[in-house]
Amino acid sequence: MSEPNDATFDIVILGGGSGGYATALRAAQLNLSVALIEKGKLGGTCLHNGCIPTKALLHAAEVADQTRESEQFGVKADLVGIDIAAVHSYKDGVIGRLYKGLQGLLGSSKNITVVAGAGRLVAPNAVEVDGKRYTGRNIVLASGSYAKSLPGLEIDGERVITSDHALTLDRVPSSAIVLGGGVIGVEFASVWKSFGVDVTIIEALPRLVAAEDEESSKALERAFRKRKINFKVGKPFEKVEKTTDGVKVTIAGGETVEAELLLVAVGRGPTTANLGYEEQGVKMDRGYVLTDERLRTSVPNVYAVGDIVPGLQLAHRGFQQGIFVAEEIAGQNPAVIDEAGIPRITYCDPEVASVGLTEAKAKEQYGADKVKTFNYNLGGNGRSQILKTAGHVKLVRVEDGPVVGVHMIGARVGELIGEAQLIYNWEAYPAEVAQLVHAHPSQTEALGEAHMALAGKPLHVHA
Repeated sequence: MSEPNDATFDIVILGGGSGGYATALRAAQLNLSVALIEKGKLGGTCLHNGCIPTKALLHAAEVADQTRESEQFGVKADLVGIDIAAVHSYKDGVIGRLYKGLQGLLGSSKNITVVAGAGRLVAPNAVEVDGKRYTGRNIVLASGSYAKSLPGLEIDGERVITSDHALTLDRVPSSAIVLGGGVIGVEFASVWKSFGVDVTIIEALPRLVAAEDEESSKALERAFRKRKINFKVGKPFEKVEKTTDGVKVTIAGGETVEAELLLVAVGRGPTTANLGYEEQGVKMDRGYVLTDERLRTSVPNVYAVGDIVPGLQLAHRGFQQGIFVAEEIAGQNPAVIDEAGIPRITYCDPEVASVGLTEAKAKEQYGADKVKTFNYNLGGNGRSQILKTAGHVKLVRVEDGPVVGVHMIGARVGELIGEAQLIYNWEAYPAEVAQLVHAHPSQTEALGEAHMALAGKPLHVHA
């Protein structure tokens, strides 16, 4: 759409990532005029530096492992090596096709004006780009996130890198230290191990993927030991030094680890500095924009979505928040998003997927005596045996009440999260899910079997 002369819109959105462009698309459907301002590429972190490129690398890693291990399935094949340039070509092709599709979607709407450039909030109802003001009856802040570091830890892009650098690395390093055992850290460790890299994860917290249920963490640690991925948990980082051919990292207790490079994967911070938010009265906390449950900031008619809002930094959370805000502005009064009902997947090998409350959180919320759990081992699932994967499906329920948490680990369990989120979000009881027929042989049966057991009628389970 061409720009109107007065440059006044129903909504001005600062940021064209997951949250921003979802707001724009839904608002346009609701016949609201939108200015979508983006300084980089539409699609933001998720499409260009996050979800999509990392999952492409993880799929290439899976293919490498399948080739390496093919003989156990009776297929003779040799893994000659990793052509990293070809891997990047495959990854970039996926990104390119999705980017072109997104540009077409946004560009074809008569209600959306895409503005290329760096925007700044200069009034409670206006964003300025290259000296031009875009006035909005409503403003949506969606400026996204950046790869964080630690105080005193200098990123040089060569030996000490972030996930952004790792996604375009022109070689497969011989060895790597991954600082951070959260989602980003374990995913890159998994990729690199599959590519033949000697990997060590260093995590200050007492376990890997510490935000997940403790049993999922333990199962992932067992799987990583089996894959010979080294990790040191409960070991805060102290310092890094350059060596002749790499880096030396010192951790708590004076222990040192050496490798060719250090990947800093300590999470992502909100991109809010120097954007005018606080000057216009938007309340902040450590760089994050504070909102109420309806995503309203402290300034009337100014909303915030995505990674700058405290909580899970997930693309699909941003999408849903964007849709919510567009509908809120349009007067549709949408239902408030339940943050615990947002599905979470870590795409390492094995995958970790969850929705709802961990066992610990459920006990904290409902009382230890009111919480029951059941752990179904994938060893009893035919499809998982065919895939040669270990893992489990763990259910957390309130006694005489609904299932409030589903936690899974194993190959491809991320694909089961759709049913799991319906179970949680519709507050299903185990007996209700037990009535459903799950296809055989499939991994979805593991969900069915777990609910049958929790409903008191186990089938392929030792009672």
